[in-house]
Amino acid sequence: MSTLSLPVTNHETRHHRFAILAYGLIAYAVFQGVFLYMIGFIEGVVVPKTMNGPTTTAWPVALLMNVALVSLFAIQHTIMARPVFKAWWTRIIPPAAERSTFVLTTCLILILLFWQWQPLPGVVWHVDATWARGILLALSLGGFGIVLLTSFLIDHFALFGLRQVWTHFRGTDMPAAGFTQRSLYRFVRHPLMTGFLIAFWATPDMTVTRLCFALLFTAYIFKGTRIEERDLVSEIGPAYDTYRRTTPMLIPRIGRRQY
Repeated sequence: MSTLSLPVTNHETRHHRFAILAYGLIAYAVFQGVFLYMIGFIEGVVVPKTMNGPTTTAWPVALLMNVALVSLFAIQHTIMARPVFKAWWTRIIPPAAERSTFVLTTCLILILLFWQWQPLPGVVWHVDATWARGILLALSLGGFGIVLLTSFLIDHFALFGLRQVWTHFRGTDMPAAGFTQRSLYRFVRHPLMTGFLIAFWATPDMTVTRLCFALLFTAYIFKGTRIEERDLVSEIGPAYDTYRRTTPMLIPRIGRRQY
């Protein structure tokens, strides 16, 4: 990936830089809270509202509301992640705050989703055996663990905007973000999304509500990664095109050694 330079103009005051740094720290803190809440929301633990609550809305209306909420998330992610939008958006906001704004907007949409998500009646499957329930729960939590691990393989602090606001505060440039094929990236091109898929689908209690959530986000993941890869091919060039032809997108090839 190309070097991202966030210039600091001479007329910018230290106060202005500090304000952008504080904004980035707030956005990151909101992300941490939303990520933890998402785990509780999906797994049905700790948080005040989970996805599997009592049904209070007719199921066709509830389904439409849920589709609208996930669609809002998908549209925001798709538009704000595109280079053309970023080029226009950073004429309005400081370039150093672009990623933090993306993160904060994503979090606000997820908060709306948690608040307005409508439970649906019915159960698809239920596992009784304690050992099997434990395995499925561990897999789901492990999926969230893969998401977190992958964020550090990418550059966790740049992914969530902290590195950008910190280097801007210091008046330095962002270091180059290299194209990596190490660790989980040897097996799939998008291990972060693979982690989410595992987290969404591995459950001992697949309700219709969770199935709706999993299907909607799975559809977005497959579509969104294909859109993202068009940008990556343009940005990185032949190296990524070769990587795309030799490495699965989301599901590892079983029984084939990866190099």
